[in-house]
Amino acid sequence: MNVGDTQIWRRVFILALALFAVYQFGLSLLATLSPFLMLLLLAWLISIAMEPPVSWFERRGYRRGLGAGVVLIGLVVFGLLFFGTFGGLMFSQLASAVAAAPQVALNIIDWLNTTFELGLDANQILASANLDSTSLTPIVSELAGGLLGLLGSVFTGIFDLLTILVFAFYLSAEAPRAKRTIASWLKPDKQRIFITVWEIAVHKTGGFVVSRVLLASISATAHIFFFWAIGVPYWLPMGLFAGITAQFVPTIGTYLGIAVPAMFSLTSEPMDAAWILVFATVYQQIENYVLGPRISRATMDMHPAIALASVFVGTAVFGAIGALIGIPIMAGILAVADTYGHRHELISEIDDGITASAD
Repeated sequence: MNVGDTQIWRRVFILALALFAVYQFGLSLLATLSPFLMLLLLAWLISIAMEPPVSWFERRGYRRGLGAGVVLIGLVVFGLLFFGTFGGLMFSQLASAVAAAPQVALNIIDWLNTTFELGLDANQILASANLDSTSLTPIVSELAGGLLGLLGSVFTGIFDLLTILVFAFYLSAEAPRAKRTIASWLKPDKQRIFITVWEIAVHKTGGFVVSRVLLASISATAHIFFFWAIGVPYWLPMGLFAGITAQFVPTIGTYLGIAVPAMFSLTSEPMDAAWILVFATVYQQIENYVLGPRISRATMDMHPAIALASVFVGTAVFGAIGALIGIPIMAGILAVADTYGHRHELISEIDDGITASAD
């Protein structure tokens, strides 16, 4: 090997080491910034959800910043009023529900063993599901302290909340300026595509988020009042759980939101579980045929399988919060793909074959 080849291999080796170092630094930087990036993502979704009322203010001649501030302050005031009114009751009921979860699980396992002769090991199941007293005691202690106790034990929670609110305000108030700034860095033929993609993503994703939030609020309110009326244990957190999971966890969310309060009702009043199923069935018909079409008129439809997959992927990538943000992100992606995608008509042989198999 001559001197020239040695120098070439040395440069290749140095370049490989440099690329590896940059790669490791990028991974380390991403791991460090991932919590902050998650906060930015949540702030972006909130700013998108704020877009309809902010645009309403803007169309009436008010400055966009003023509209964003009014909407955000309204959300904060509503949250403070809600937690100020129901926060203590909700957290106390939630703490009691978490503490009672092992006994509820034991009762269900005993019923399954007695009814179907399964021979399930209750202690092993509780340990594998982290429902033993050792793992639940710290959670119960934090919940018993209420919202202030929960945030007080984790000071970063307050800072994260403020970060989300501040960035949500700026992302909403400065959206037009940010759009123009980013578009100015693109070539003229790409600017129109960028603006179109931006507007579609904001319109469709924002509409989807707003519709889900409205439907979840109505569903949670209806379930809370019904659970309270029939005396379901822990009716406030159970009603919130039923309303939120039904809207943000597709397909199985409706059944999961009803199964949990029904199982807790079985331990105190088994007949309440039947009433919960009846109410859920009736309410689901009202939502599907009355509320849903009117509230979701301006949003896009998403196949249940795609929505469920987006929840699983969001959970795997972002954790528990990914179950909530996975669907809105997928809604924006599908909206853009639907605009720029091109579909072709099926040839007659394939169309006839599919029609025949469906019949």
